[in-house]
Amino acid sequence: MSGPVLAVDQGTSGTKALVVCPERGVLGAATAPVRPRYLPGGRVEVDPAHLLGSVLDAGARALAEAGEPVVAAGLANQGETVLAWDPATGEPLTDAIVWQDRRAESVCAELARHDAELLALSGLPLDPYFAAPKMAWIRRHLTRSGVVTTSDAWLVHRLTGAFVTDAATASRTQLLDLDTVDWSPRAVELYGLGGEKLPEVVDAAGEFGVITALGGPPIPLTGLLVDQQASLLAHGVTEPGAAKCTYGTGAFLLAHTGDRPRRGSSGLVSCVAWRLAGRGTDYCLDGQVYAAASAVRWLTDLGVIEGPHALDAVGAKVPDSGDVTFVPALSGLAAPWWRGDARGSLTGLGLDTSPGNLVHALCDGIAGQVVALADAVAADLGAPLVSLRVDGGLTRSELLMQTQADLLQAPVEVAESADTTALGVAAAARLGLDPALTVEEAVGARAPVRVYEPRIDAARAEARMARFRAAVDRTP
Repeated sequence: MSGPVLAVDQGTSGTKALVVCPERGVLGAATAPVRPRYLPGGRVEVDPAHLLGSVLDAGARALAEAGEPVVAAGLANQGETVLAWDPATGEPLTDAIVWQDRRAESVCAELARHDAELLALSGLPLDPYFAAPKMAWIRRHLTRSGVVTTSDAWLVHRLTGAFVTDAATASRTQLLDLDTVDWSPRAVELYGLGGEKLPEVVDAAGEFGVITALGGPPIPLTGLLVDQQASLLAHGVTEPGAAKCTYGTGAFLLAHTGDRPRRGSSGLVSCVAWRLAGRGTDYCLDGQVYAAASAVRWLTDLGVIEGPHALDAVGAKVPDSGDVTFVPALSGLAAPWWRGDARGSLTGLGLDTSPGNLVHALCDGIAGQVVALADAVAADLGAPLVSLRVDGGLTRSELLMQTQADLLQAPVEVAESADTTALGVAAAARLGLDPALTVEEAVGARAPVRVYEPRIDAARAEARMARFRAAVDRTP
């Protein structure tokens, strides 16, 4: 097995870098914050310099902590965050519009009559969550200069000079033909992006250039993969029938569907899971919850709790939600509803409602949305999920994870490491460096650190879910 690799996960609220050795585990780790600006009108943006600076900062400090050279590097990215930039100088021409941003709703409205065609081409419904509407909005309202791409293409260019994006990230734009795994001329035309220079679509594992900006010897960049698919890989979900959910700023459930795209009819997204070192394309179904940790942060900002670490302590003061129902649609509702204009709702409040009731209601709301995604996966695949593999910062909450197992009526298996995105792109980097490895060898065996089993029966779970679904239906 090859030596240690540097794995960088450039996320919404921060960048995590790990130096990972297949035999010795994590040798060095560092984080650097990223602070998006949440603006009126559903706008969310970030200074691109902060994205690049966080990658360089976290990467350099992880290398310094490891104290030994690495043989390769991998980069994971946010997926649907976009910006315009000058390909000659690499300088940004706009702020980066973050995946949560809703400003491109007007673009989607204009293309509404082409919704079915774009869904058939790309596997994605019309929604400003995806990259193409934001790219078109930038071209219409901000600048016609330079190139407009997802953030990974810009970061890779700044790090290596290459102009590429991996197939999984490209499949999150709504510009990729899901069958050919190349840019769709028709989708590009519909979005008015026909004259654009788009990055080359590459495998997640390969040779993409050399990083020289981290203060040490040059490092080959051999792994590129969008964040949620990187996490799916790290969980070892490489065959149909299993799924994972990551609880970060949002919550994202992905289920592997094999080597052919499977366009579901239950509101899920069909996209590329990965294309690894010439081994063909794997596909997945993908469902999104827009507000998970961001909903916890909202409750924190209101002073109800002191932070995510307080969920369990505050929730333990009461047995349940006290008939409070929380639909945390604070950034709209994604799959399977696709109601970007939906607003969050809190119902069932009384003078006896306590902070603990609100915490239980929030956990019910997050877990309830994930159950809706799991039900959609089951409908599309024709069989229920037998378990759910999970990761992300919110998996530290026993209350949320137990709530998830109860409402899902299936075991919830918590990953040993919360950093599965970085571990997944580390596996891709190892495959890019040594294509002779099997996927299993590159990923390695990872047993769950804890398994939550349901503690309530199916009838109680269904009653709670019915109340949640009714609240969603009433959400404005």
